[in-house]
Amino acid sequence: MEYIKSKIRDVVDFPKKGIIFRDLTTMFKDARAMHIVGWDLAQHYRSKGVTKVVGIESRGFIGGAILAYEIGAGFVPARKPGKLPADTITASFEKEYGTDVIEIHRDAITPDDVVVIHDDLLATGGTMAACYELVKSMNPKKVYISFIVELSDLEGRKNLPSDAEVTSLITY
Repeated sequence: MEYIKSKIRDVVDFPKKGIIFRDLTTMFKDARAMHIVGWDLAQHYRSKGVTKVVGIESRGFIGGAILAYEIGAGFVPARKPGKLPADTITASFEKEYGTDVIEIHRDAITPDDVVVIHDDLLATGGTMAACYELVKSMNPKKVYISFIVELSDLEGRKNLPSDAEVTSLITY
């Protein structure tokens, strides 16, 4: 994981003073790093019977799609309002920088599904907690949570449901 960490750029004072933004775009552009991340993410879920991976807009689409491909699962986007073309369900949540909304297609998940919800980074956990509740409302068999990076100082795991199995590849 040291190789992956070496490919993540720290941007100081973004999006506001005092924040160190962990920019994964520099890791995403590195072919070796992407291969390692895809493989390592998949290793957690290969034997769990996962049928769908939900990727959270927008960077969660990258790792989520790779994970879905690696384990032979379908991919479901969780998006900002107005981006999905069919009937959706929504949830509002607090982020570290304000309030936001996330949507998923109403027919995206079935009771037969085993789901991994993926996002690139766990900060305060608000986005993932909202997405988890959306997915859980569709009554799948099981829901897992996956991140590439976790910022432990922000204690985002405390804001995630206690029944969720959470995996992060890298912790800062």
